[in-house]
Amino acid sequence: MSCGPPPGLPIVDATTPPVLVLAGPVTREEVTRVCDGVRALIAATGAGVVVCDVGGLGPPGLGIVELLARLQLGARRAGGRIRLRDPDPGLHALLDLVGLRFEVEGEVEEGEPALGVEEAVEPGDAAV
Repeated sequence: MSCGPPPGLPIVDATTPPVLVLAGPVTREEVTRVCDGVRALIAATGAGVVVCDVGGLGPPGLGIVELLARLQLGARRAGGRIRLRDPDPGLHALLDLVGLRFEVEGEVEEGEPALGVEEAVEPGDAAV
C-alpha cells in the first residue's frame, strides 16, 4: 500500500509570504497594474511581506528601479513591504547607486550576526 503526498505545496505554511514573479521587461503602463496587484495581495492575504522574484526581469535599468520603488511605496501604503528574490548583482549596485535599500532573501538583516562567522582570536588569548 502506498500513500501519496498531501495536496498542495508541502513547503507552504501560514507564515510563508506570497510571491509575485516579475518576468520580462515591464512597461510603464504595466507598472500601475503590478503595483495595484501588490496592494491587493497584501490586503487579501494580510501578509506583511510580499516576495518579488526579480530574476526574470532582464538587465537592470532605471525602469526596474522605478518599478521596485513604486512597488515598495504601494506595499508600505497597504501596511506591508516587499522583499526581493534572486536580484541581479548589477541591480544591487544600481539600487545602491540611487540610494534605495531593499530587503533581499537570504541576506543577513542589519544587526544580526552572520551564521558561521567567528571572531578573530589574538595569539595568547585564553580559550573559552
